[in-house]
Amino acid sequence: MPGETDSWDFGVGAGFYVNATTPQWKKNYNMYDYIVKELPALLAKEFPKQLDLSKKSIMGHSMGGHGALIAALKNPGMYAACSAFSPICNPVNCPWGQKAFTGYLGDDKQKWSEWDASHLCKQYKGSALAMLVDQGTEDDFLGKKQLLPDALVEAVKSSPNLSLHLRMQNGYDHSYYFISTFAKDHIDFHADYLLGRRGAL
Repeated sequence: MPGETDSWDFGVGAGFYVNATTPQWKKNYNMYDYIVKELPALLAKEFPKQLDLSKKSIMGHSMGGHGALIAALKNPGMYAACSAFSPICNPVNCPWGQKAFTGYLGDDKQKWSEWDASHLCKQYKGSALAMLVDQGTEDDFLGKKQLLPDALVEAVKSSPNLSLHLRMQNGYDHSYYFISTFAKDHIDFHADYLLGRRGAL
């Protein structure tokens, strides 16, 4: 599609886990539906005996962390738990999100809030959801006001059924080394909730 490879933070490199509504993008840019609906259906078809899709949780990094958060918040009860590394927590108020949402959703900022984890927390009425977020203190994107974890911390206070454990990891950046260092914690966190043990993190 014209323009989809022009920049690294929009188009093929950054679908932003929304269902696009603008004319140019709405046909092919529906990553939210892909992750929440199409992928589980495909897995159920391919592995009908090996997988119990009634038990699932979700995790992501950066833009994918944003995707994990909104998928869990928009679908109460679908995921046992949610975790993220360096997620974009409040995209309506950061340059990345404003660029992506304008392109994919148009200029109506009310529609943007439907895809923003911090806004979704304030409206959350669903069942209990535990979230674990790891954020590196030396993350360049944190300093550039792209990630905004404080907005998520404040928003979670709006719902008694949401819990957030934010861990600021001293000295870590936005890299996959950061993820690999703490990945086991996240796997253990999800395993506890999937097995009904209710993680202790």
